[in-house]
Amino acid sequence: MFPNHVFPLDNPFLKYLGVEYVAMGEGTAQLKLALQPHHMNSWQVTHGGVSMTMLDVAMALAGRSLYPEAEAAITVEMKTSFLQPGGCSGDNIIANGKAFYRSTTMCFCEAELWQGDKLVAKAMGTFKYMKKIPRRRKIALASDGAADA
Repeated sequence: MFPNHVFPLDNPFLKYLGVEYVAMGEGTAQLKLALQPHHMNSWQVTHGGVSMTMLDVAMALAGRSLYPEAEAAITVEMKTSFLQPGGCSGDNIIANGKAFYRSTTMCFCEAELWQGDKLVAKAMGTFKYMKKIPRRRKIALASDGAADA
C-alpha cells in the first residue's frame, strides 16, 4: 500500500505505545493496543491521550488509504467524545477509522474506540494530505526511519 514510503507505524511514538496495525484499505483502518500500566491515568484507566492517539491515527490511516500517494495526512482538527473509561492494564482497545469524504487536498474521517463490546470514545477529524515531506523532515526520516501517519 505504501511502496515509496516508510510504513506509517514506523512512528517512534506509536512504537513506544505498542500500537499494532490490524488492517487498512478502501477508506478504513483498524489498530489495536494491549493496554499496559504506562497507558493508565491516575485512576488506573486508559489515559485520554492514549485514546485520542489511537483515534487520530486510525482516521489518518483511513484517509491515506484513499490516497496512497500522499506521504502524510496531517490532523487539521479533531473532536473527541469520551463515553466511558477505556479499560485497564491487561485489556485490549481497538480503534476503527473510516474516511467518509475526500477532496483533492483534504479528508474527513470518523473513528470509534472499543474495549471489548464497550464503545469507549468517538471522534471526527479533518486531515490535510501532504504530497511532499519538507526537506529537513526527509533528512530526519532517512537517518531514523520514522514517519508520521
